[in-house]
Amino acid sequence: MTSRITSSSPRFLARMTGLFFLLTILTGIFAQGFVSERLIDFGDAAATATNILTHKGLFQLGFTVYLIEMACQVASAVLFYQLLKPVNKTVAMLALFLEITGCIIKTFARVFYIAPLFVLGRPAALEGFSAEQLQSVALILLKVNDQGAGAALAFFGFSTLLGGYLVFRSTFLPRWLGVLSFIAGIGWLTFLYPSLGYRAFPIAALCGLLGSAATIFWLLVFGVNEERWLKQSASGAGS
Repeated sequence: MTSRITSSSPRFLARMTGLFFLLTILTGIFAQGFVSERLIDFGDAAATATNILTHKGLFQLGFTVYLIEMACQVASAVLFYQLLKPVNKTVAMLALFLEITGCIIKTFARVFYIAPLFVLGRPAALEGFSAEQLQSVALILLKVNDQGAGAALAFFGFSTLLGGYLVFRSTFLPRWLGVLSFIAGIGWLTFLYPSLGYRAFPIAALCGLLGSAATIFWLLVFGVNEERWLKQSASGAGS
């Protein structure tokens, strides 16, 4: 599919990349901001359990949207690789590998997001636990999900740094987009030390959102300079 997109038009490839990038951002905002933040209170296990059981359908929808987010992010990562490999194929491949690694970690973490539904349903295997104990176990699982997502952000930080470098070195995209990506990548790298990452999250998220919004807007509206993309692609193939 990606080779077919690439062969059709570099500008179309850029716009498809921007589209999947946009879907990744929108689904992530919905699942995190409108579901998780609404239902989960990490300081109150009982309230969290009540919210999940009362809004079970919404909680399950959040899990579904999280998975859609990851599918879109994998697609955008592959398309970004196709878009940026004319600059440096090795660096683009490394950025793709790091991005996919983060997606795998984050997707695995989402298993712990949905697991509290099983725990709070009082299965036969957990009959000996009290309601308070089950609520505590459910909250621990949600915390593991949150920590796993944080670990994934560190990998996204590395891939965003490399992506920013490739955009900056490209001749077919504005260099300032690369600078914004570089700043965002540094922000996500704070999650290499989780306590620092969570404290710096508001600033890192703002930088990441601004950089993502600018990149998405440029890719969807302007795409790439096709002549320069083809020239750099031919130059890379020749070398």
